[in-house]
Amino acid sequence: MSTSPQIAYFDCFSGASGDMILGALVDAGLALDDLRRGLAGLPLTGEYALTAETVQRGALRATQVRVEVSDAHSHRHLADIVAIIEAADLSPSVKGKSLAIFRRLAEAEARIHATSVEHVHFHEVGAVDAIVDIVGAVFGLERLGVAQVYVSSLPLGGGQVETSHGMLPLPAPAALELLALAGAPTRPWPADGFGEASSNSVETPGRGMELVTPTGAAILTTLGRFRQPPMVVTRVGYGAGGRELPWSNVLRLWLGEPAGQDMTPATALKVLETNIDDMNPELYGHVMTRLFDAGALDVYLTPIYMKKNRPATMLSAIVRGEDEAALAEVMLRETSTLGVRVRSFYRYEAGREVRQVETAYGPIQVKLKLLDGRVVSVTPEYESCRRVANEQGVPLAEVYRLAQQAGGALLKQTEVEIHSS
Repeated sequence: MSTSPQIAYFDCFSGASGDMILGALVDAGLALDDLRRGLAGLPLTGEYALTAETVQRGALRATQVRVEVSDAHSHRHLADIVAIIEAADLSPSVKGKSLAIFRRLAEAEARIHATSVEHVHFHEVGAVDAIVDIVGAVFGLERLGVAQVYVSSLPLGGGQVETSHGMLPLPAPAALELLALAGAPTRPWPADGFGEASSNSVETPGRGMELVTPTGAAILTTLGRFRQPPMVVTRVGYGAGGRELPWSNVLRLWLGEPAGQDMTPATALKVLETNIDDMNPELYGHVMTRLFDAGALDVYLTPIYMKKNRPATMLSAIVRGEDEAALAEVMLRETSTLGVRVRSFYRYEAGREVRQVETAYGPIQVKLKLLDGRVVSVTPEYESCRRVANEQGVPLAEVYRLAQQAGGALLKQTEVEIHSS
């Protein structure tokens, strides 16, 4: 049976907000108790309550998640939010991606208000509300086993909104800035005549409609790629918006596995690099682990010589574009370097699938490489072999040999199936 990683596609029929994203995740199978336990690691005890209920939006049933904040007027700077997330009992990947989302949001706010990232206050975004929405979304995607996020084009709404900065146009400037920075595709949408805003909405009835909030834009532009992927859909979730509209005000989440295309189109990636000549070499193993935990696709070390022939090490990580900021921070935090270089490139990837084969020592995972509709190679998964070797008390090389043997039989079997079809 295939154990391919999950992918997620956010079908933003009626826009997106942080609570709609959480609602779609819960509706698609994320247990509310698991979400509460994950968020309990944040040092925000007593500052909010998280609830979920099944509601009707037009013709569709959906899940509405509410973050009820005890102090609606609490303001925090980015440094305060960074400290909260770093102190949380969460995986390095959840922390890193959550921090990357907040930094992107702060950069957008700073740009439109002509201030620095350090001086940005999170007003309408709502500090506690945004922390729960953002960390909850990242935690939920990890909990559901999602390896890659994709997003549809976004309807922006329009009109005006009253804020602490006075009357501003919709889409909210921060949301539009985030979409512009990401090159996200948008589509026009009528702004008037959509009914009254809910009591907890920031809109003034009759003035306009906000369909994509800054928090929703920050999450989707940081984590997602704006295209519809070929996929086998296995689950669908509906996250309810807070307003009753003439249409079904929901965010639809598709979950599933990548469809079995043999070679993906060129994928845009980034390389993070830094040269280090003053760090204990024993620390590199830990650094590599932290980078992989935070989402790096590959990490490697290259011996180099710097000025005056000083021996040094170049640390490199291949990352997805949406993970760039989080992984650069890991490098800066975990090494002695003062700077990280970033290069853009693209690569083609063969299709791949993970299968399980039976050996004398038990089941072991192998990776199938697919090209032109055929399995061209089968490779034992190192970690699976190492786990079995440790459990059985036998040499790793022996386990690896048996896994290769079973993989070879699987390769012959697939060749027979192809020729006979």
